[in-house]
Amino acid sequence: MPRIRCRYVDCIFLDDGYCSAVAIEIDPDLGCLTFKRASDLVEDWDSEEDEIEEWDGMEIEDDDDLWLDEDDF
Repeated sequence: MPRIRCRYVDCIFLDDGYCSAVAIEIDPDLGCLTFKRASDLVEDWDSEEDEIEEWDGMEIEDDDDLWLDEDDF
């Protein structure tokens, strides 16, 4: 398998100077379309943490209503 030397510094697929993406897409005018900036990944992680905090603040309903008793059979 050919190895692709990458000149981007902050790509999440960068591994010791080579691209580690399974597949890449190159545009002659725009460059590598597979490029993902590492700082964008951090922003996505922050938004996921916000969603987790929202779920943590919700009240938990009683699960006893979800289970059947032996008498229900």
